[in-house]
Amino acid sequence: MRHAAFRPDTLLALLLALGGCDAADTPRRQPPAVAPATDAAAAEAPRGPCDARSPLRNPYYGDLHIHTALSFDAFTSDARALPDDAYRFARGEPLRLPPLDAQGHPTREIRLERPLDFAAVTDHAEWIGEVSLCTRPGSPAYDLAGCRIFRGDTPVPADSLAGRMAGLTGSTPDQLLGQVSAPGRSVEVCGPDGSRCLEAQGTAWEQTRAATERWNDRSPACRFTAFHAYEYTATPQMSKVHRNVVFRNATVPERPISYLEEPDVDDLFRALADRCNDAGTGCQALAIPHNSNLSNGRMFTVTGRDTPLHAQRARAALRARMEPLVEIMQTKGDSECRNGMHGVVGPRDELCGFEKFRRPDTPDCGEGTGSGALLDQGCVSRLDFVRYALIEGLREQSRLGVNPYRLGITASTDTHNAAPGDTEETSFEGVFGVRDADVASRLSNAAQLSGAITNLRLNPGGLVGVWAEENARDALFDAMLRRETFGTSGPRIAPRLFGGWAYDRGLCASPALVEQGYADGVPMGGELPPAPAGAGAPVLVVSALRDPGAPGLKTAKLQRIQVIKGW
Repeated sequence: MRHAAFRPDTLLALLLALGGCDAADTPRRQPPAVAPATDAAAAEAPRGPCDARSPLRNPYYGDLHIHTALSFDAFTSDARALPDDAYRFARGEPLRLPPLDAQGHPTREIRLERPLDFAAVTDHAEWIGEVSLCTRPGSPAYDLAGCRIFRGDTPVPADSLAGRMAGLTGSTPDQLLGQVSAPGRSVEVCGPDGSRCLEAQGTAWEQTRAATERWNDRSPACRFTAFHAYEYTATPQMSKVHRNVVFRNATVPERPISYLEEPDVDDLFRALADRCNDAGTGCQALAIPHNSNLSNGRMFTVTGRDTPLHAQRARAALRARMEPLVEIMQTKGDSECRNGMHGVVGPRDELCGFEKFRRPDTPDCGEGTGSGALLDQGCVSRLDFVRYALIEGLREQSRLGVNPYRLGITASTDTHNAAPGDTEETSFEGVFGVRDADVASRLSNAAQLSGAITNLRLNPGGLVGVWAEENARDALFDAMLRRETFGTSGPRIAPRLFGGWAYDRGLCASPALVEQGYADGVPMGGELPPAPAGAGAPVLVVSALRDPGAPGLKTAKLQRIQVIKGW
């Protein structure tokens, strides 16, 4: 099953492949043909073109949502793999997962059937310093009571995430699960001014950056691209308003900008612009919202309508500039569409029943918002879903003259196993460490992670596809900025979409389809120019190739292409 959507002012592909295909003791080997860089200047020195460069662009497949043991929730699930391990796995080498043995070593081994082309480790910026302090023997905080609780050395009721996080943050479990504002830092762990944890945050960020540079292949073979990135984990009142922040190159802020420092997403955008995109240093970032399906309507509901129009326009323009993409599919469900939503016209779409995380009887938010989605509470809104967010963007364009939701499509895994791209259904080993380490637990509907998640609702996640001239940072990042991207639920299909006013009706039979597609129109994610005099409706040119598979890996045929019109 495949989805595509067309907007009158912006063309993009919601091409979501819904059908699937028919450590601690891991040897520490250096990646082949990748020399570690000593600084950002060396990492981004001029380089020659890739051997496989094509002006008509190639499809590349990756994962831009990956957690390692540096993330608080991954560590409490007994994940012990670090960024180097995640990139090693993305390149096709084995990875070991929990359960842990008596010596604390992972006991399961997994391996990708096919390596990825690119990836980005996106550990939570929030409390990454605390996690580092509490899990590193000999650190100033390691033996403190809060750290012992977080590590699990001091048991808490039901060994819940909230209970262990209370030790890390100095909050009570009830405060964490019912937070009204951004939580703070533990005075015990961080010191009275928080400086101990901020310093450790910077050190952990440096550790991730060093691993990213080690695995980014700058040779002409361009076998693998690694991006610097992190997750901004805004969770107001247990609604998910998270973003993954991805950087073009090795020039990045000294520390990640987290929800603890900037609890409002507009402030995140302004901080990224000030410290990166507009700083004149060569730094450039983009943000990718994810799991809008768990946002209680908060991700795409337009706020601030009581402010002056010029301020609203500036805010919308900043969001459009900083957030060109959205993650439509991941292990916690599909965020494309949902049947029966308030304010949505058009017939029921059977494909909108795919991987819905919230229960069918969840109340509708109507024109409002709610809270508690991460605890399976509160309402669900049409503005939790990308199809309807795109329409909201058209409405804002009409009202303000600025569209904040010109969004290209991505998908990723959100793995908490440091296992990017592990989406093959026949070999799926879970995404949450020891919590879904066997078949019985993966089929369980018992509450996990303080009641927020049940394993039966999880799925293997997806991949992001990018059409770019070559597998290198600049080419891939430019493709993301122009939204020439697509998301799948795992299969490596190759969909292409072009739109124009004067395509020849016989173009699909032409060997020059792609060349003419670019020459006479715009690709997925592009904006159609105004209609020329006498033009009728725009013409869409759609091509899709099935996943070619690999030795021993069978794939399914394509079933359909679906074009969705929103207005």
